[in-house]
Amino acid sequence: MTDTTQTPLRIVFAGTPDFAAASLQAVLDHSAQNQYEVIAVYTQPDRPAGRGQKLVASPVKQLALTHDIPVYQPLNFKDEADRQALADLNADIMIVAAYGLILPKAVLDTPKLGCINVHASLLPRWRGAAPIHRAVIAGDTLTGITIMQMDVGLDTGDMLHKKECDIKPEDTSGSLHDRLAVLGGEALIEGLEAIKSGQVTPETQDDSLTCYADKLTKQEGEVDWTQDASVISLRIRGLLPWPGAYTQTPAGVMKIHAAKLLNTEDQDFECGEITMVSKEGVVVNTGKGSILITELQFPGGKRMAVQDALNGKFKDQLQLGKRLGSQA
Repeated sequence: MTDTTQTPLRIVFAGTPDFAAASLQAVLDHSAQNQYEVIAVYTQPDRPAGRGQKLVASPVKQLALTHDIPVYQPLNFKDEADRQALADLNADIMIVAAYGLILPKAVLDTPKLGCINVHASLLPRWRGAAPIHRAVIAGDTLTGITIMQMDVGLDTGDMLHKKECDIKPEDTSGSLHDRLAVLGGEALIEGLEAIKSGQVTPETQDDSLTCYADKLTKQEGEVDWTQDASVISLRIRGLLPWPGAYTQTPAGVMKIHAAKLLNTEDQDFECGEITMVSKEGVVVNTGKGSILITELQFPGGKRMAVQDALNGKFKDQLQLGKRLGSQA
């Protein structure tokens, strides 16, 4: 790559959620050292949110506006005017982090150094929309950030830089997301420094090692109590905070906000049956082993500890011998 050590890199940043905002902030922090110049930001159009359904700007847009950076919000890049507007920026490089749009080849080829992506997985392990969640659900113990040169494939481009992150036994997708967002900013700066100095060595991905991280659906949150407790525990952690795990009760859907894996073997109980109730939580039997639910939420209620729920109007749903799930 071209050595651009003598002048700041002219950067276009494309991203939308908090994860992307962390990477943008990292670049802005280093812009003060005259290494990088963010000349424009691309983000998804404002979306309705909250009870009033008022239009809300993305975290990336909000950050850009506080730094007086021009913001572009095309629906896509099918319009020639949108592609020309990008070309007119005369960018050296485009950084993409959780943008939410598939970029056509014409866009990928527009910046002088192309487009790079901040991807929340140690590629080629998890390609696709939900790499953080899928890593937790699969029981992975290691993940990280890959800075990747983008091509027309789905997360298939050459790897430029990696930074590892352990997945802790207590991690949810939410807690892992927050650590990876920070790590993404760090990896991005390291990758940019290598690109800027011409020291980067692209590495081709091994397609035989990849998994596809499918987009999450609300339906995935329903717990199947016939599965092993280890599988259920990983799914509960992997689906927090969204879409969240849940189970059926006679009183309606009960959301599960926190749970622990138990290795007990209760052959005399049905799958989904509550086998123990205490202030620590309720123990539910599964296909193999048990789950201790410690925080939950009933319809129309708020998130609470089981100890509080046992004193509430839904306490009858948490009694010994009750069954959770569709069979309830």
